[in-house]
Amino acid sequence: MGLLTGKRILVTGAGKGIGAATAILCAREGARLVLAGTTSANLERVAAEIHAAGGEGRVHQVDVADASAVRALLEFSISELGGLDGAFNNAGIDGPLCPTAEYPEADFDRVLAVNLKGVWNCMRYQIPALLQAGGGSIVNCASSLAEVGQYNMSAYCAAKAGVLGLTRTAALEYGSQAIRINAVSPGVTETSMMTTMMDANEGLREVLVEAEPIGRLASPDEIAEPVVWLLSDRASYALGTNVVVDGGYLAK
Repeated sequence: MGLLTGKRILVTGAGKGIGAATAILCAREGARLVLAGTTSANLERVAAEIHAAGGEGRVHQVDVADASAVRALLEFSISELGGLDGAFNNAGIDGPLCPTAEYPEADFDRVLAVNLKGVWNCMRYQIPALLQAGGGSIVNCASSLAEVGQYNMSAYCAAKAGVLGLTRTAALEYGSQAIRINAVSPGVTETSMMTTMMDANEGLREVLVEAEPIGRLASPDEIAEPVVWLLSDRASYALGTNVVVDGGYLAK
């Protein structure tokens, strides 16, 4: 039996990167899944990989910044899976790189709408579903940059710090009702979002690798492992915690 055998799990941002790796690992560990994201083709690709391995994954397109769309996502998930036992709120965007005082307002609003409000939108519909199921687990994707600042990334850092605040507050509110809410904070990970950023900024990859005490960037699979553990019953006493998986970046 796998860590998530019989569990009904929703993963947002499941079309690529950390979300895709986590969805695939959840399925391998026995979960039945709804894969949510903005690009249907990416979601279908991940679902096909899950199905080919004998797993079960349904696809639903969503913009987590849109509350009505998230409500529809939860209705779909409950209808398709028969309920909900856990969720990984992973959907996120990076935004442009520029100094705080020069940050475009529309971009700032969008980064917070997806990365912070999007997590709240998901939790406010997931929590009632988990209460109905008698409990469950939510994992929110924060970042090592939730704990520190980073040049030219004010919106991203602010949003991810907010995710930790949401996580800890909701954990206190619902922990006594058998709902465990935790966060995972990845370091720099080899995702398409990061690859695009590194390719657009000469020398950035080298700078990022040099900043990691472990001497390399993370793979999405290395982030998926602690997420699956937090979703599982093995993490039964983990509540309101932030599992940092950053190659030692915050230990410096």
